[in-house]
Amino acid sequence: MMKNNLQKRGQRWGVRQVAVTALILLLALFLLPLLLFGTAGTDPPEEAAPTGELPLDRTVVTPQPSADSQVSVRVALSDGSVLTLGLDQYLWRVVAAEMPASFEPEALKAQTAAARTYTLSKLGRTSERHPDADVCTDITCCQAYLEPAQAAANWGDRAAEYTAKITAAVADTDGMVILYDGQPIQAVFFSSAAGRTVDAVEVWGNSVPYLTGVDSPEGEEVPNYHSTASFTLEEFKGILLAQYPQADLSGEPGSWFQNLVPNSAGGVESIDIGGVTLSGGTVRTLFGLRSASFTVEATGDGVTFSVTGYGHGVGMSQYGANALAKEGKTYDEILKWYYTGVEVAPYTPAA
Repeated sequence: MMKNNLQKRGQRWGVRQVAVTALILLLALFLLPLLLFGTAGTDPPEEAAPTGELPLDRTVVTPQPSADSQVSVRVALSDGSVLTLGLDQYLWRVVAAEMPASFEPEALKAQTAAARTYTLSKLGRTSERHPDADVCTDITCCQAYLEPAQAAANWGDRAAEYTAKITAAVADTDGMVILYDGQPIQAVFFSSAAGRTVDAVEVWGNSVPYLTGVDSPEGEEVPNYHSTASFTLEEFKGILLAQYPQADLSGEPGSWFQNLVPNSAGGVESIDIGGVTLSGGTVRTLFGLRSASFTVEATGDGVTFSVTGYGHGVGMSQYGANALAKEGKTYDEILKWYYTGVEVAPYTPAA
C-alpha cells in the first residue's frame, strides 16, 4: 500500500515537472523575440519633439536656379510673333542651329559662351528690324534658331545624344561671358577660315581691339572647304552691271580684273572689276561666294571664282574651334585664342 502511494506521488511529481518545463518553454518562445527585437507590432512610441535640425543623412539641398534662367529674352519669330524665353532655353536653340552637334564638347561650350555674350550685348538695345524684341531668328540680323522638335527630327537616331550634349554645353558654361574691359563683347563668329581670321577693320571698316586676325587651324576636314562659283560671261555681266552700271566690261574678260589687294589673311581686301574698285566682301555678296578668300579666272567661256572657307572671317571660326578642342584646349582657351585680350567670367546684366 505504501509502495503504491509512493508511486502515485512520483507520478504526480513528474507531471508537475513536465508542466513547469512546458510553461518555461512557452514563456521563452513569447518573451525571447520581444527581448531580441523590441516591441514590434505594438503601438509606436511617441515621436520626439522637432529640434529644428535635419539629421545629416536626410539633409535636403534645394538646387539654385541657373544664372541663365534668371534672364529673359524676347525673340521675334519668323511668323511675326514674339516669344519670351529664359536665356538658357534660347541658347539651346541657337547652339543647335549654329554649330554641328557632332562637334567636340569644348567647341560647343565655346559656341554657347559666344552666343550668350552676343545675346547679352543685344539686351536693352532697340532694333528697327525687331523693335518689340531683343533678338530675332533672321541670321542676316541676329543668330540662327532651331526649335528642339525640329532639331531632334534633323538628328534622327542621335537625337538623345546630341540633345544631351547641347544641354550640357549650356549648363556647364552657365552665366559665363566673354568680356573686354568688363563689358560683353560683340562675339561675332563664322564657319571656317582659310588659315587665318581677319581684322574687323578690313571687313566692316571699324577697328575693334579684340577682333584682330589670328591663325586658325582647320583645313581639309571641313565640308566644302574649297568651292567654286562659275558664271557665263552674260550672267556675270548681268549681275555686275545691275549694281555698277559704270563698269566697263569691254575687251577680253581677263582684262576686267585688275589690282587685287590681299587682306591680312590672304583673302581679297579689294579688286578692280571693269574699272570699279570693290571690296572682297562686296564681291562675295554680289556673286554669292562662300567667303572673300578667292581667286578668279576669266576666259571666253566665263568667269570662275575659286573659294576657300566659309563666312565673313571675323572673330571665332567654328571649325577652327573644333580643331582646337581636338587638340585638348578648353572652351575658355578657345575663346581667348580668337578674341584678343578678353577674359571669360560670370556677368550679370544690369536690371
